[in-house]
Amino acid sequence: MSSIDFHEIEKSYGATPILKKVSLSIADGEFLTLLGPSGCGKSTLLRILAGLELQNAGTVLIGGRVVDGVRPKKRDAAMVFQSYALYPHMTVADNMSLPLRMRRLNAWQRLPLIGRLLPGTRGASQEIAAEVARTAEALGIDHLLTRKPGHLSGGQRQRVAVGRAMVRHPAVFLMDEPLSNLDAKLRVQMRAEIKELHQRLGVTFVYVTHDQAEAMTLSDRVAVMLDGELLQVAPPQEIYADPDDRRVAEFIGSPKINMIEGVVSAPGRVSVAGTTIASDIRADVGAHLTLGIRPEAFRLGAYSERGAISGTVRLIEHMGSDLYVHLDVAGVKQPVVARLLAERAASISIGHSLSLSVEPERVLYFGDDGRRIRAHDKPAKAAAALVRETA
Repeated sequence: MSSIDFHEIEKSYGATPILKKVSLSIADGEFLTLLGPSGCGKSTLLRILAGLELQNAGTVLIGGRVVDGVRPKKRDAAMVFQSYALYPHMTVADNMSLPLRMRRLNAWQRLPLIGRLLPGTRGASQEIAAEVARTAEALGIDHLLTRKPGHLSGGQRQRVAVGRAMVRHPAVFLMDEPLSNLDAKLRVQMRAEIKELHQRLGVTFVYVTHDQAEAMTLSDRVAVMLDGELLQVAPPQEIYADPDDRRVAEFIGSPKINMIEGVVSAPGRVSVAGTTIASDIRADVGAHLTLGIRPEAFRLGAYSERGAISGTVRLIEHMGSDLYVHLDVAGVKQPVVARLLAERAASISIGHSLSLSVEPERVLYFGDDGRRIRAHDKPAKAAAALVRETA
């Protein structure tokens, strides 16, 4: 069993709080990503799990066993660092075999000359070499075993770091932004390889990143963190389509979600940006709200029973199959961004007026406290399903 449980973890550096009573359960074999901006505490939480840092309060369990105070090597967790942490003077084979040598050979057996002559050293070394060779073959780096890290590309170093973790057969894989040093094309390739690795091994992965594309494509669930707090934990599509908090909605999605101020003008109606949108949210008449509208929720033209937001085209971004159209809308502080199909928006040009309809069922509502205000008759999972169907 390699399930993980955090119970009210707190961590501070001096008077600065880093983690604020974080509680989280990760199932055996799950791929969970800790997602958030730099400084939100995600890497600190991972290091606490690995045993590289101690929390000020709270409890960590791995496989139902409390590991507070347990040394890192006794936690049966392997970590892949952002910098890969490979020894430059060692070959790939030596880097990958090091964890096994430290576990299976005593201090005398690890000595360069004398160790080879001691009983049991040769057999153990042959077993270690065979395991390293099998792992290297699985990762496609068996032809690199005699090279040193300085002679490898970034992607090859990343595979070596993963291989060094794999040879230990850990119960838990911990990855701290392992793709951040790679170029965009290689990141896409390595994302697929990490996903396939998880499916093949079937062990628990805890992955830390600030890149939402990595989190959305790799994870079974995503845990969004900000300022030391855990804001929401859910499958990627639910995080995107059905956020519980305004901060989650604003962090997830590219282009960023449009946030527009509105007011409940009548039962079932919300006035926003010079138009009225049908709504069945739980809010009193006169209540001020913030409407979250994803760029892809807009459509060209006005439709019956759907509000239309009009403005002047300020900027057009050509993205191949899509256009990102930026509108200056009266009464809205920031430009409204719409994502439109390129072939249907070919006639749009800067400076022209444009009317965009809004699909009411895809509008998200947030209160003054930033928390989500939900509809009367549309449960959260149904809302997420609706977005999946219409996206």
